[in-house]
Amino acid sequence: MRDFFKYVFASAIGFILGSFLLFGLLMVLLTAAITTLSSESEVDVADGSVLQLRLDQPFSERTSKNPFRNLDFSNLGTTNTLGLTDIIKNIEKAKRDPHIKGILLDLSTVPAGMASMEAIRSSLNDFKKSGKFIYSYGEYYSQGAYYLATVSNRIYLHPQGAIDFKGLHAELMFFKGALDKLEIEPQIIRHGKFKSAIEPFILDKMSSENREQMQVMMDGLWNHLVQQISTSRAIPVDSLHAMANAFDGRNPETALTKKLVDRVAYYDELLADLQQACNWKKDEKPKMIAVNKYDKSSVKSDRPFSNKKIAVIYAVGEIGEGEGSDEKIGSATTAGEIRKARLDTSIKAIVLRVNSPGGSALASDVIWREIMLAKKAKPVVASMGDYAASGGYYIACAADSIVAEPTTITGSIGVFGLLFNAQKMFNNKLGITFDTVKTSHFADIGSMSRPMRDDERAMIQREIEHVYDVFISHVADGRRMSKANVDSIGQGRVWTGTDAVRLGLVDRIGTLQDAIEVAAKLARLDNYRTIELPRQKELLEELMQDLNVEAVTYFAKKELGENYRYYSEFKKLINEQGIMARMPYYADIR
Repeated sequence: MRDFFKYVFASAIGFILGSFLLFGLLMVLLTAAITTLSSESEVDVADGSVLQLRLDQPFSERTSKNPFRNLDFSNLGTTNTLGLTDIIKNIEKAKRDPHIKGILLDLSTVPAGMASMEAIRSSLNDFKKSGKFIYSYGEYYSQGAYYLATVSNRIYLHPQGAIDFKGLHAELMFFKGALDKLEIEPQIIRHGKFKSAIEPFILDKMSSENREQMQVMMDGLWNHLVQQISTSRAIPVDSLHAMANAFDGRNPETALTKKLVDRVAYYDELLADLQQACNWKKDEKPKMIAVNKYDKSSVKSDRPFSNKKIAVIYAVGEIGEGEGSDEKIGSATTAGEIRKARLDTSIKAIVLRVNSPGGSALASDVIWREIMLAKKAKPVVASMGDYAASGGYYIACAADSIVAEPTTITGSIGVFGLLFNAQKMFNNKLGITFDTVKTSHFADIGSMSRPMRDDERAMIQREIEHVYDVFISHVADGRRMSKANVDSIGQGRVWTGTDAVRLGLVDRIGTLQDAIEVAAKLARLDNYRTIELPRQKELLEELMQDLNVEAVTYFAKKELGENYRYYSEFKKLINEQGIMARMPYYADIR
């Protein structure tokens, strides 16, 4: 009895202490959130300032209103990471701002997709038209960071630094060996010889078809990067290929000799150059303002206020049924926003911003239908980000016009189904057996406790073929192509934005702003303003929904590091249900 009370008492004390700790953590997080909100007052920019753009944190399409997504748990502060849209808006604002003399790109790595980097680079190129300068400084430049830096007037490299200019490679992960050891059998039904989303589960390396498409895609991306660098740095393309093969960027002096950089210098030497370029007084503190702080400043727009609106509807992440979020496309949410924009008479055009590898075929069709209805009422333009593949292309193909970055990954017009038979694992590894009673022949279809029957496989294959036929029919109608033509460039194959234009899957190369201008032209608008949808949740809504999820995700990322993405992707695949129209992979392109 004494031991019983001892354990009860210890448990009670543990519960009380745990509650106090949880309460304390919540108070710290709330304090950080309130601190973030209290710092939202407008910022004044001093004359002769330099906008400092550091892109070493992952960023999404839109700036999150949830302060917990920007929390740095290591010092309980906030990083205030801006989304791609706001980064570009601030570059455009700095172009008009008489207080800004130039931009400093403080670069090392840029953890973003290639199309996102392309969009920022385009915006920086436009900034230079103002006559203001762009300088870049890096102790080390990743390949993406260097590509971004080449837009600069001057590139600085630390004397002990390096440039990771060595060509692109893509690495795919395969799970077949692990599944074999666990005695789990993947059961695959697909249409499209290039539909390789299921290859990691049935092969230990790329199929010849997948290797072919990957090589074509990688060559296209690399050739684009090299051509742009050649234009910016006035270095022949052949010379850049030779430098990459020799890895000349690893040595600062060689990088300087080969004109990959303009100066090898320490940071204080860069500041001295900035002082001269901006006419700062001697011993004056450098007038540099970080982009997240500059975001709180205002510059008068040249465009007068208008009641006529263009709605930019963001469709970002995996496509699934139901409600969505900033990082997931929900068919109910996205279709609902398109519907509201269609019925709102003040909205004269719609731009669907797609950054998605696809997902549920059914959810994609729900969104496609709303696009079809919307385009009967007003112009609809699709703008493609890093990915607009499979289901991502499905929801875009009905638009009046499609605009993509040259490095957008798109296409992947194919369909697959994936089920797992874990009978041997349960029986042989765990000693678990199953027995079933059912009322109908197909009542237990999809069970992991047994292999799929032939009639079940045949039925699912018919559904796959039907969904694929619907998919290519939608594309054929939207792009004014024959089904045979769509099928020939479909089969699950992925393409770059540049190739997609050549094949007729995309109308033109351009940024989100270019897509907005196309929409304005189609709607015959001289003056307009843009609004962003869906509405982002306010602080309290986000707190109630995301606190536990964000904390768990943070610690999982902290523990797994770069391997978190493998865990995340595998978890998504095994949780997917129904017929999928999804890109084969998130290729790790470096």
